[in-house]
Amino acid sequence: MTKQTEASNDMAQEPLLTPTPQGLFCPRGGFHIDPVRPVARALITHGHADHARAGHGAVLATAQTLDIMAIRYGADFTATRQQADGSIAINDVTVRFHPAGHVLGSAQIAVSGAGQRVVVSGDYARQPNPACAAFEPVPCDIFVTEATFGLPVFRHPPPQAEIARLMASLAAFPDRPHLIGAYALGKAQRVIALLRQAGYDGPIHIHGALQKLCDYHIAQGIDLGDLRPATTERGRKLDARIVIAPPSAFAATWVHRFRDPVIAHASGWMAVRARARQRGVELPLVISDHADWPDLICTILDTGAGEVWVTHGREEALVRWCALHQIPARPLRLVGYEDEPE
Repeated sequence: MTKQTEASNDMAQEPLLTPTPQGLFCPRGGFHIDPVRPVARALITHGHADHARAGHGAVLATAQTLDIMAIRYGADFTATRQQADGSIAINDVTVRFHPAGHVLGSAQIAVSGAGQRVVVSGDYARQPNPACAAFEPVPCDIFVTEATFGLPVFRHPPPQAEIARLMASLAAFPDRPHLIGAYALGKAQRVIALLRQAGYDGPIHIHGALQKLCDYHIAQGIDLGDLRPATTERGRKLDARIVIAPPSAFAATWVHRFRDPVIAHASGWMAVRARARQRGVELPLVISDHADWPDLICTILDTGAGEVWVTHGREEALVRWCALHQIPARPLRLVGYEDEPE
Protein backbone atom coordinates (compact mmCIF):
# COMPACT_ATOMS: atom_id res chain seq x y z
CA MET A 1 0.00 0.00 0.00
CA THR A 2 1.41 3.40 -0.97
CA LYS A 3 1.71 6.33 1.42
CA GLN A 4 -0.84 8.19 -0.72
CA THR A 5 -3.33 5.31 -0.36
CA GLU A 6 -2.72 5.16 3.41
CA ALA A 7 -3.32 8.88 3.71
CA SER A 8 -6.51 8.56 1.66
CA ASN A 9 -7.78 5.75 3.89
CA ASP A 10 -6.96 7.74 7.05
CA MET A 11 -8.95 10.67 5.66
CA ALA A 12 -11.90 8.40 4.88
CA GLN A 13 -11.92 7.05 8.45
CA GLU A 14 -11.41 10.45 10.09
CA PRO A 15 -14.62 11.57 11.87
CA LEU A 16 -16.27 14.80 10.82
CA LEU A 17 -16.39 15.98 14.43
CA THR A 18 -14.55 14.94 17.56
CA PRO A 19 -14.80 16.17 21.18
CA THR A 20 -11.76 18.10 22.50
CA PRO A 21 -11.11 20.15 25.66
CA GLN A 22 -11.88 23.27 23.60
CA GLY A 23 -15.20 21.84 22.36
CA LEU A 24 -16.30 19.99 19.22
CA PHE A 25 -13.57 20.05 16.57
CA CYS A 26 -13.78 19.34 12.84
CA PRO A 27 -10.38 17.95 11.73
CA ARG A 28 -11.27 18.14 8.02
CA GLY A 29 -12.38 21.76 8.27
CA GLY A 30 -9.91 22.95 10.90
CA PHE A 31 -12.55 24.67 13.04
CA HIS A 32 -14.29 24.32 16.40
CA ILE A 33 -18.00 24.74 17.11
CA ASP A 34 -18.87 26.88 20.17
CA PRO A 35 -15.39 26.47 21.68
CA VAL A 36 -15.00 27.26 25.37
CA ARG A 37 -11.45 28.59 24.88
CA PRO A 38 -9.92 30.88 22.24
CA VAL A 39 -9.18 29.00 19.00
CA ALA A 40 -7.97 29.89 15.51
CA ARG A 41 -11.39 29.45 13.86
CA ALA A 42 -14.78 29.19 15.57
CA LEU A 43 -18.29 28.54 14.28
CA ILE A 44 -20.80 29.96 16.78
CA THR A 45 -24.40 28.74 17.15
CA HIS A 46 -25.76 31.73 19.11
CA GLY A 47 -24.88 34.70 21.27
CA HIS A 48 -25.23 33.35 24.83
CA ALA A 49 -21.99 33.70 26.75
CA ASP A 50 -21.48 29.97 27.30
CA HIS A 51 -21.44 29.40 23.53
CA ALA A 52 -20.12 32.70 22.16
CA ARG A 53 -16.82 33.87 23.62
CA ALA A 54 -14.45 36.64 22.58
CA GLY A 55 -10.85 36.08 21.56
CA HIS A 56 -11.08 33.68 18.61
CA GLY A 57 -8.95 34.34 15.56
CA ALA A 58 -11.91 34.08 13.18
CA VAL A 59 -15.65 33.67 13.76
CA LEU A 60 -18.34 32.38 11.41
CA ALA A 61 -21.93 32.91 12.60
CA THR A 62 -25.26 34.32 11.51
CA ALA A 63 -25.38 38.07 10.96
CA GLN A 64 -27.50 38.54 14.06
CA THR A 65 -25.17 36.49 16.26
CA LEU A 66 -22.19 38.50 14.99
CA ASP A 67 -24.03 41.73 15.84
CA ILE A 68 -24.95 40.42 19.30
CA MET A 69 -21.35 39.41 20.00
CA ALA A 70 -20.22 42.91 19.01
CA ILE A 71 -22.84 44.45 21.34
CA ARG A 72 -21.74 42.27 24.24
CA TYR A 73 -17.95 42.16 23.73
CA GLY A 74 -17.11 45.15 21.55
CA ALA A 75 -16.35 45.38 17.83
CA ASP A 76 -12.93 43.76 18.29
CA PHE A 77 -14.29 40.49 19.75
CA THR A 78 -12.47 38.61 16.96
CA ALA A 79 -9.73 39.35 14.45
CA THR A 80 -11.95 38.47 11.46
CA ARG A 81 -15.63 37.64 11.11
CA GLN A 82 -17.74 36.04 8.40
CA GLN A 83 -21.51 35.99 8.01
CA ALA A 84 -23.09 32.57 7.46
CA ASP A 85 -25.03 32.75 4.21
CA GLY A 86 -25.99 29.57 2.35
CA SER A 87 -23.58 26.66 2.00
CA ILE A 88 -19.97 27.51 2.80
CA ALA A 89 -17.00 25.33 1.85
CA ILE A 90 -14.28 25.12 4.50
CA ASN A 91 -11.35 22.99 3.37
CA ASP A 92 -12.80 19.47 2.87
CA VAL A 93 -16.28 20.07 4.33
CA THR A 94 -19.36 22.18 3.71
CA VAL A 95 -21.25 23.94 6.48
CA ARG A 96 -24.71 25.47 6.54
CA PHE A 97 -26.59 27.27 9.32
CA HIS A 98 -30.27 26.48 10.04
CA PRO A 99 -32.64 28.24 12.51
CA ALA A 100 -32.65 26.81 16.05
CA GLY A 101 -35.61 28.68 17.60
CA HIS A 102 -33.62 29.49 20.75
CA VAL A 103 -32.84 33.23 20.59
CA LEU A 104 -32.45 35.85 17.88
CA GLY A 105 -29.80 34.66 15.41
CA SER A 106 -29.53 31.17 16.90
CA ALA A 107 -28.65 28.39 14.49
CA GLN A 108 -27.94 24.71 14.17
CA ILE A 109 -24.78 23.99 12.21
CA ALA A 110 -24.83 21.24 9.59
CA VAL A 111 -21.38 19.89 8.68
CA SER A 112 -21.22 17.73 5.53
CA GLY A 113 -18.31 15.77 4.11
CA ALA A 114 -17.28 12.30 2.89
CA GLY A 115 -20.92 11.37 2.29
CA GLN A 116 -21.99 12.16 5.86
CA ARG A 117 -23.88 15.00 7.53
CA VAL A 118 -23.59 15.92 11.21
CA VAL A 119 -25.92 18.54 12.69
CA VAL A 120 -24.89 20.35 15.87
CA SER A 121 -28.03 21.78 17.45
CA GLY A 122 -26.49 24.25 19.89
CA ASP A 123 -29.38 25.23 22.16
CA TYR A 124 -32.80 24.91 20.54
CA ALA A 125 -36.54 25.11 21.19
CA ARG A 126 -39.59 23.89 19.30
CA GLN A 127 -42.24 26.13 20.89
CA PRO A 128 -43.11 29.22 18.81
CA ASN A 129 -41.08 32.26 19.81
CA PRO A 130 -42.09 35.73 18.58
CA ALA A 131 -38.55 37.00 19.21
CA CYS A 132 -36.69 34.71 16.77
CA ALA A 133 -36.97 32.44 13.73
CA ALA A 134 -38.62 29.05 14.25
CA PHE A 135 -36.64 25.82 14.59
CA GLU A 136 -36.04 23.94 11.33
CA PRO A 137 -35.53 20.14 11.50
CA VAL A 138 -32.52 19.09 9.42
CA PRO A 139 -32.15 15.47 8.23
CA CYS A 140 -28.75 14.09 9.17
CA ASP A 141 -26.67 11.01 9.92
CA ILE A 142 -25.52 12.17 13.36
CA PHE A 143 -27.49 14.63 15.49
CA VAL A 144 -25.65 16.42 18.30
CA THR A 145 -28.39 17.52 20.70
CA GLU A 146 -28.45 19.55 23.86
CA ALA A 147 -30.18 18.00 26.89
CA THR A 148 -30.73 20.91 29.27
CA PHE A 149 -34.16 19.56 30.17
CA GLY A 150 -33.35 15.98 29.28
CA LEU A 151 -35.50 14.23 31.87
CA PRO A 152 -39.08 12.93 31.34
CA VAL A 153 -40.33 15.13 34.19
CA PHE A 154 -39.70 18.30 32.14
CA ARG A 155 -42.76 19.15 30.05
CA HIS A 156 -43.07 22.88 29.46
CA PRO A 157 -46.58 24.39 29.45
CA PRO A 158 -47.59 26.64 26.55
CA PRO A 159 -45.93 30.04 27.10
CA GLN A 160 -49.26 31.77 26.43
CA ALA A 161 -50.69 30.00 29.50
CA GLU A 162 -47.85 31.33 31.65
CA ILE A 163 -48.38 34.86 30.31
CA ALA A 164 -52.10 34.47 31.13
CA ARG A 165 -51.08 33.72 34.73
CA LEU A 166 -48.99 36.89 34.73
CA MET A 167 -51.89 38.93 33.34
CA ALA A 168 -54.20 37.46 36.01
CA SER A 169 -51.70 38.48 38.72
CA LEU A 170 -51.55 42.02 37.32
CA ALA A 171 -55.34 42.20 37.56
CA ALA A 172 -55.41 40.72 41.07
CA PHE A 173 -52.66 43.02 42.41
CA PRO A 174 -52.98 46.29 40.48
CA ASP A 175 -51.06 48.27 43.10
CA ARG A 176 -48.04 45.97 43.26
CA PRO A 177 -45.30 46.24 40.61
CA HIS A 178 -44.42 42.91 38.99
CA LEU A 179 -40.66 42.38 38.78
CA ILE A 180 -39.77 39.65 36.28
CA GLY A 181 -36.35 38.05 36.22
CA ALA A 182 -35.35 37.16 32.66
CA TYR A 183 -32.01 36.59 30.97
CA ALA A 184 -30.83 39.66 29.02
CA LEU A 185 -30.58 37.94 25.63
CA GLY A 186 -33.65 36.15 24.37
CA LYS A 187 -35.79 35.51 27.43
CA ALA A 188 -36.43 39.18 28.24
CA GLN A 189 -37.43 40.02 24.68
CA ARG A 190 -39.57 36.91 24.39
CA VAL A 191 -41.51 37.75 27.57
CA ILE A 192 -42.07 41.30 26.33
CA ALA A 193 -43.23 40.09 22.89
CA LEU A 194 -45.56 37.52 24.50
CA LEU A 195 -47.08 40.23 26.68
CA ARG A 196 -47.72 42.35 23.58
CA GLN A 197 -49.32 39.36 21.82
CA ALA A 198 -51.55 38.88 24.87
CA GLY A 199 -52.84 42.44 24.52
CA TYR A 200 -50.76 44.26 27.13
CA ASP A 201 -50.01 47.64 25.53
CA GLY A 202 -48.88 49.62 28.59
CA PRO A 203 -45.30 50.69 29.23
CA ILE A 204 -42.84 48.00 30.31
CA HIS A 205 -39.85 49.17 32.31
CA ILE A 206 -36.51 47.45 31.72
CA HIS A 207 -33.26 47.29 33.64
CA GLY A 208 -30.34 49.10 32.02
CA ALA A 209 -28.58 45.79 31.31
CA LEU A 210 -31.36 44.95 28.80
CA GLN A 211 -31.41 48.24 26.90
CA LYS A 212 -28.89 47.60 24.10
CA LEU A 213 -30.18 44.11 23.35
CA CYS A 214 -33.81 45.29 23.35
CA ASP A 215 -32.85 48.14 21.01
CA TYR A 216 -31.21 45.62 18.69
CA HIS A 217 -34.30 43.38 18.63
CA ILE A 218 -36.44 46.39 17.74
CA ALA A 219 -34.01 47.28 14.94
CA GLN A 220 -34.41 43.70 13.66
CA GLY A 221 -38.19 44.11 13.44
CA ILE A 222 -39.27 42.56 16.76
CA ASP A 223 -42.18 44.61 18.13
CA LEU A 224 -41.56 45.26 21.82
CA GLY A 225 -43.88 48.26 22.20
CA ASP A 226 -43.40 51.02 24.77
CA LEU A 227 -40.21 50.32 26.74
CA ARG A 228 -38.95 52.65 29.45
CA PRO A 229 -35.87 52.63 31.68
CA ALA A 230 -36.38 51.31 35.21
CA THR A 231 -34.54 54.24 36.74
CA THR A 232 -35.54 56.87 39.29
CA GLU A 233 -34.00 59.73 41.17
CA ARG A 234 -32.18 58.62 44.31
CA GLY A 235 -34.56 57.81 47.15
CA ARG A 236 -37.70 57.81 44.98
CA LYS A 237 -39.87 54.79 44.29
CA LEU A 238 -40.54 53.84 40.67
CA ASP A 239 -44.20 53.76 39.65
CA ALA A 240 -44.35 50.81 37.24
CA ARG A 241 -46.62 47.83 36.68
CA ILE A 242 -44.14 45.54 34.88
CA VAL A 243 -40.38 45.64 35.28
CA ILE A 244 -38.01 43.18 33.62
CA ALA A 245 -34.45 42.71 34.82
CA PRO A 246 -31.69 40.10 34.72
CA PRO A 247 -31.91 37.69 37.67
CA SER A 248 -28.65 39.04 39.12
CA ALA A 249 -30.35 42.40 39.77
CA PHE A 250 -32.68 40.80 42.31
CA ALA A 251 -29.79 40.24 44.71
CA ALA A 252 -28.90 43.95 44.66
CA THR A 253 -30.33 47.03 46.38
CA TRP A 254 -31.88 47.93 43.00
CA VAL A 255 -35.00 45.98 44.05
CA HIS A 256 -35.60 48.32 46.99
CA ARG A 257 -36.85 51.11 44.73
CA PHE A 258 -40.14 49.19 44.24
CA ARG A 259 -43.00 49.15 46.74
CA ASP A 260 -44.13 45.64 47.77
CA PRO A 261 -43.25 44.01 44.44
CA VAL A 262 -44.48 40.67 43.13
CA ILE A 263 -41.27 38.80 42.37
CA ALA A 264 -41.59 36.67 39.23
CA HIS A 265 -39.04 34.69 37.26
CA ALA A 266 -39.27 33.35 33.70
CA SER A 267 -37.34 30.11 33.26
CA GLY A 268 -37.86 26.45 32.51
CA TRP A 269 -36.30 25.80 35.92
CA MET A 270 -39.33 27.38 37.59
CA ALA A 271 -40.99 23.98 37.10
CA VAL A 272 -38.76 22.90 40.00
CA ARG A 273 -40.54 24.34 43.02
CA ALA A 274 -37.45 24.20 45.22
CA ARG A 275 -35.62 26.56 42.83
CA ALA A 276 -38.50 29.04 42.95
CA ARG A 277 -38.51 28.96 46.76
CA GLN A 278 -34.73 29.40 46.94
CA ARG A 279 -34.99 32.54 44.81
CA GLY A 280 -37.92 33.95 46.77
CA VAL A 281 -40.10 33.84 43.66
CA GLU A 282 -43.78 34.50 44.30
CA LEU A 283 -44.87 34.04 40.68
CA PRO A 284 -42.83 31.35 38.87
CA LEU A 285 -43.31 31.48 35.10
CA VAL A 286 -42.29 28.28 33.31
CA ILE A 287 -41.12 29.85 30.05
CA SER A 288 -38.09 28.19 28.52
CA ASP A 289 -36.04 28.75 25.39
CA HIS A 290 -34.89 25.10 25.45
CA ALA A 291 -36.60 21.94 24.24
CA ASP A 292 -38.37 19.92 26.94
CA TRP A 293 -38.36 16.10 27.06
CA PRO A 294 -41.15 15.53 24.47
CA ASP A 295 -39.56 18.02 22.07
CA LEU A 296 -36.10 16.48 22.48
CA ILE A 297 -37.56 13.10 21.53
CA CYS A 298 -39.61 14.59 18.69
CA THR A 299 -36.55 16.33 17.27
CA ILE A 300 -34.38 13.22 17.32
CA LEU A 301 -37.09 11.39 15.36
CA ASP A 302 -37.61 14.33 12.98
CA THR A 303 -33.94 14.38 11.99
CA GLY A 304 -33.96 10.67 11.12
CA ALA A 305 -30.45 10.49 12.57
CA GLY A 306 -28.88 7.05 12.75
CA GLU A 307 -26.75 8.16 15.69
CA VAL A 308 -27.20 10.73 18.46
CA TRP A 309 -24.59 12.56 20.52
CA VAL A 310 -25.86 14.24 23.70
CA THR A 311 -24.26 17.23 25.38
CA HIS A 312 -24.56 19.86 28.14
CA GLY A 313 -27.45 18.70 30.25
CA ARG A 314 -29.07 15.49 31.47
CA GLU A 315 -27.14 13.33 29.04
CA GLU A 316 -27.65 9.84 30.45
CA ALA A 317 -31.48 9.80 30.35
CA LEU A 318 -31.57 10.76 26.68
CA VAL A 319 -28.82 8.27 25.83
CA ARG A 320 -30.87 5.59 27.62
CA TRP A 321 -34.02 6.51 25.66
CA CYS A 322 -32.06 6.18 22.41
CA ALA A 323 -30.73 2.77 23.45
CA LEU A 324 -34.25 1.56 24.20
CA HIS A 325 -35.29 2.63 20.70
CA GLN A 326 -32.28 1.06 18.95
CA ILE A 327 -30.63 4.38 18.15
CA PRO A 328 -26.88 4.41 18.85
CA ALA A 329 -26.08 7.28 21.21
CA ARG A 330 -23.22 8.61 23.31
CA PRO A 331 -22.78 11.34 25.94
CA LEU A 332 -20.11 13.89 25.04
CA ARG A 333 -19.58 15.22 28.58
CA LEU A 334 -18.33 18.56 27.30
CA VAL A 335 -17.63 21.08 30.05
CA GLY A 336 -18.05 24.85 30.05
CA TYR A 337 -21.70 25.05 29.04
CA GLU A 338 -24.38 26.11 31.51
CA ASP A 339 -27.77 24.38 31.89
CA GLU A 340 -29.47 27.69 31.25
CA PRO A 341 -27.54 30.97 31.56
CA GLU A 342 -29.03 33.19 34.23
